[in-house]
Order: sequence, then C-alpha cells, then structure tokens
Amino acid sequence: MKSNFEEMGGTYRQEGDCLLPNLSLPPDTEQYPLGKYGRLRKQYLKEHRRALYTCMMADGTLWKHLVEIDYSCNDRLEIIETAMMKQESVTEALKASDQMEWVRRRNSIRNRAEEVILTELVYA
Repeated sequence: MKSNFEEMGGTYRQEGDCLLPNLSLPPDTEQYPLGKYGRLRKQYLKEHRRALYTCMMADGTLWKHLVEIDYSCNDRLEIIETAMMKQESVTEALKASDQMEWVRRRNSIRNRAEEVILTELVYA
C-alpha cells in the first residue's frame, strides 16, 4: 500500500532501520540573505501565528514571503525617513552647523519610522 507521499510522486531513502522522505527546497530558495525585518517576521509567525507558519513551510512559500517582507520594510523605511526628514528640516546644513542635534533628530526619525514599519508590516 502506497502512502499519500508516494502517490504524489515522493520517494524515500533508507537510513538504518528508518525510511526518510527525500525532501528538497525549491531551487530559488535562500538566494537572498534574509535581513532584520524578514527574521523578525519569521520569529513572529513562529511564535504567534503557528498555523500560518506551518502552512507556509509546507507549501514552500515561507522564504518568498519573508524576502518580500524584508524588501517591503526596507523600501518603506526609506520612504518614511525621507519624508520625515524633509518635514522636520533635517538637512545637510543642520548637520554642518550642529552635528549632535542632527544625530539626535535623525535617530528619533529612524526609531519612529521603524516602529511604524514593525506595526504595519512585520507584526500584522
């Protein structure tokens, strides 16, 4: 009697007394090094959305999803930071005249933009 795995075209290999399925990832998997936001999304799915994480792992769509989230977060972060810097007049002139104030404002913008990204894209 064939298992469902064998009926779908799967094969097994002998490892000692056990038969292990021959599983492999899709060829385009892991060509992009996963960044901060992709890793955070993976951790969130694993801890809080276990069923979705398991389904995506089984389908082979998890890596693609994590890469998309990582790209989206980085792009959105750049857009938000640029807009906030323009709105709050954080310019090169400020950097030249008062470097510490520029760093303070820049860090504040970065932290606020990152909080928006984490709320909207990573933990949604």
